[in-house]
Amino acid sequence: MAQFNYTGRTSNGELTSGLIDAVDASTAAKTLQSRNVTPLNIYETTEQSTGKKQNDEINFFTPNVSLEDLVIFARQMYSLTRSGIPILRAVNGLADTTNSKRMAVALNDVVEQLERGRTFSSALHQHPEIFNQLFVSVVHVGENTGKLDEAFLQLSDYLIREQETRKQVKSAMRYPTFVIIALVAALVVMNIFVIPVFADMFRKFDAELPLMTRFLIGMSDMFVTKWPIMLIVIGGIIFGVTRYLNSDVGRYKWDKRKLRLPVVGGVLERTLLGRFARSFSMMLVSGVPLTAALNLVADAVDNKYMSERILNMRRSIEKGESLSRVAYASNLFTPLVMQMITVGEETGRVDELLAEVADYYEREVDYDLKSLTSKIEPILIVIVAVMVLILALGIFTPMWEMMGAYKGS
Repeated sequence: MAQFNYTGRTSNGELTSGLIDAVDASTAAKTLQSRNVTPLNIYETTEQSTGKKQNDEINFFTPNVSLEDLVIFARQMYSLTRSGIPILRAVNGLADTTNSKRMAVALNDVVEQLERGRTFSSALHQHPEIFNQLFVSVVHVGENTGKLDEAFLQLSDYLIREQETRKQVKSAMRYPTFVIIALVAALVVMNIFVIPVFADMFRKFDAELPLMTRFLIGMSDMFVTKWPIMLIVIGGIIFGVTRYLNSDVGRYKWDKRKLRLPVVGGVLERTLLGRFARSFSMMLVSGVPLTAALNLVADAVDNKYMSERILNMRRSIEKGESLSRVAYASNLFTPLVMQMITVGEETGRVDELLAEVADYYEREVDYDLKSLTSKIEPILIVIVAVMVLILALGIFTPMWEMMGAYKGS
């Protein structure tokens, strides 16, 4: 079956263009007429050339689609579908107005697939790097129930909350990150420019140096003379750690361990649980079956360890267990949250109660993030104090000993 590029006018007289699959140009014209499009120009093209053209528009330096782009897309689709604008026209218009090149290319491809007769959700599913499984599933349910506008409203609300959480995490980590970078920069400057000056001075006195001073001089010598080896070792460590974390075993162990980290571990756990409850509630409201919703939510939490526990909940439910029982066995939730899930199951309002659970965890995370900097500050102060102590003991102790020996003589 060949592919044809066409230009035509709709029943409203508006000019439209796109691609259509047909045996020949005559069949393509009949298909367009059945869609209330009067063809003006039809010529054969190839899917390969279209794909090549799209690939030429994207390169390594093209920015990825951000969460903000997805929020804008979901909100605009909600407004357009609620206004009664056809999906094809809505997506085509958004493809022309979006500021993201990757999003524009993806939406143009979605338009082409819609013109070939595919459903909207299946067209979005062809771009998993932009539209994840949860996004596609909600759109799919919205299509089947005739409530696509509500589906996009739910997605926009979910994505906005996710965006706010990420902004809060970045804001809370900005100060500690700046301090750590400043400490590393100070360490490099001290070892390359400051300590070598004192080392030359100590060598002239030819005196026995304390252990801490010898340690500092040896570390400085390593920075000055063996920096290529240091760079190779650091690069090797980064490569090895990255490769390990990208493996299934490494990702699982790290995702489990980081939930137990001091100070930030609890914040991360509550953030993931809030994401779980919010996405699970949204899927149930949309009409996704319970087990299918758990399967999708396991991917949405973006934590291998927690995903495995959620999948275990799904397996237990498939064996006939109740949601409250498997939630209790997972040890993921606090007693207060367990009471809310149990009541929700008894009253048939699991989706509403899960939304309450999400609000509870999001309030907890909001409070934790606001106080996170004050919790990390003492740790950073201790690190700075240890560095100052090492420098003081390593540099000033031999100077005091030399001055004492000089006065004694």
